[in-house]
Amino acid sequence: MAFDFSPQGLFAVKHLRFRRLWIGVGVLMVMTVTIGSVVSLPTTVKAVMLHDKLLHTFAYAAMMGWFAQIYRHDLTRLVLVIGLIALGIAIEFVQGTTAYRQFDVLDMVANTSGVVLAWALAYTWVGNVLVWAENYVCKMVLKA
Repeated sequence: MAFDFSPQGLFAVKHLRFRRLWIGVGVLMVMTVTIGSVVSLPTTVKAVMLHDKLLHTFAYAAMMGWFAQIYRHDLTRLVLVIGLIALGIAIEFVQGTTAYRQFDVLDMVANTSGVVLAWALAYTWVGNVLVWAENYVCKMVLKA
């Protein structure tokens, strides 16, 4: 398998019908993770999140997996990987400046692990879930 790192078609999204919807959902995911990472959490939530590394891994895998399905160009995916890893690192530094959150290198590792896992899965059948969902929904609508 040869990777395409040419600059042509970096942001092409010809394989999805509802590209604006999918991009909008992805932006909401990034905003939710970003805001959720820097706001003060209630004590009850803090107690549940004692071992939050799986949540970090899942959140960053979800974001990378989502955008990797939208943007299939290899160079674009690489930029997404770098960007999401940088986001996870930056958020940890911001958390370190607050009185109610803390800086944690293991959170950075969990975030990065999620991004890399989803990047790898994007090259399997998992990378076609949005296409499958669109096709399924469109078939159901046409039958009705």
